Order: sequence, then C-alpha cells, then structure tokens
Amino acid sequence: MKKEFRIKKNKEFQEAFQKGRSFANRQFVIYALRKEEQVSFRVGLSVSKKVGNSVIRNKIKRYIRQSIFELNDLIYTGNDYVIIARKPAADMDFFEVKKSLTHVLKVGKVLKKENVGHINRGV
Repeated sequence: MKKEFRIKKNKEFQEAFQKGRSFANRQFVIYALRKEEQVSFRVGLSVSKKVGNSVIRNKIKRYIRQSIFELNDLIYTGNDYVIIARKPAADMDFFEVKKSLTHVLKVGKVLKKENVGHINRGV
C-alpha cells in the first residue's frame, strides 16, 4: 500500500473515530469516514500491545495491508478507513484475516457487490 493511501496523523485517526461510522466483528473494528474530495480511499491501522508482541502485531498489519491490496477494486473510494485489530486476530493466518475483513466490510456496506463471492473461495 502506497504511503499516500495511509492515514498516519493522530488528528486524522481522531476525526474518523468521532465523525465516522463503525462496524465490527470479533476480530476487527472498522471506522469509515466519508471524504467527498478524495479520489481513492485511505487506510489507517491500529493494533494494540494487548494483541501481542511486536512480531505478532507487525504480522497482523502485513496481513491486513495485503488483504486491502487484494480487495482494492471492491472497496468504495472516497472514504477513510481505520482498522482496529482485536485480540482474536493474533491467532489467524492470512486467509482467515482476509475472510474476516471481507465479512466486516460487507457488514458496513463499503464493499461493492460484484465478485465478492469469489474472494472467500480464493478463486
């Protein structure tokens, strides 16, 4: 994921928390904030120390980034997304992370309908 598509500043995270809408499952919480002027979407990641040590946290972030990269064409643009990993995410492999993220994005209705079924089956 390129740097211009990442949320880095604390102010931007706080804005998403306060003004955005949230949706969640057991592994992830996602805040989505509409940004009309944006051409693409941006993603911010938050993985607490409660989830695990630095190796585990970095692994989860890599899995999330790769999942977002693969789901890139299906995620609605013009939004900022803040993804917070919960403790159960520490025990998941890449395919479980991608499936869980796909599920929570569907719950939040920020995933385009086309070809969503193929994602979960790995086709």
